[in-house]
Amino acid sequence: MRSQKEKMLAGDLYVANDPELKKDFLKAKKLLREYNQTTEEQGKRRKEILKELFKKTGKNLPSITPPFYTDYGCNTEVGENFYSNYECIILDIANVKIGDNVMFGPRVGLYTAGHPIDAAIRNEYLEYGKPIEIGDNVWVGGNVVINPNVKIGNNVVIGSGSVVTKDIPDNVVAVGNPCHVLREINDNDKKYWEMEKARYYEN
Repeated sequence: MRSQKEKMLAGDLYVANDPELKKDFLKAKKLLREYNQTTEEQGKRRKEILKELFKKTGKNLPSITPPFYTDYGCNTEVGENFYSNYECIILDIANVKIGDNVMFGPRVGLYTAGHPIDAAIRNEYLEYGKPIEIGDNVWVGGNVVINPNVKIGNNVVIGSGSVVTKDIPDNVVAVGNPCHVLREINDNDKKYWEMEKARYYEN
């Protein structure tokens, strides 16, 4: 018979009140408590904690401005140069995969957790999780919520306050509740920002 952890990671109904899951949960909470109490001068220790917390990190360890919250941490992979602003929440009941060069604004929430719509089943404390995947070169604006079973492509900008309920393709700006594609990212964007960069270096 499968363990509750195996059921959880498979996306099936499971019960969180399980000794193995409690152990993982408490380990994460201890690491987060230390992390969120670190000072600006303890950058090295912050990176050590994140490396221990996450399932996988890039060689360039992530930078997350405290406070930061997660359920397990050990179900989350982050790529190179990941940055998150204040109050990031990653509920990694299911696997979370974040690519290279991803930036989060403040109060971004990744919620893999789900609960049955039927109240009777929900009241038996059965729940489930579905994965979240974010590609490379993605900027997620402040107060964005990313729901379970969502995949965000490469080179995407998600506008502030969006609620992402469905997959977002590559190379787009997406906004709203529910989040939808506003427009494609194109050569005009590249030209505009190249000019802005040139102006920056001129001054």
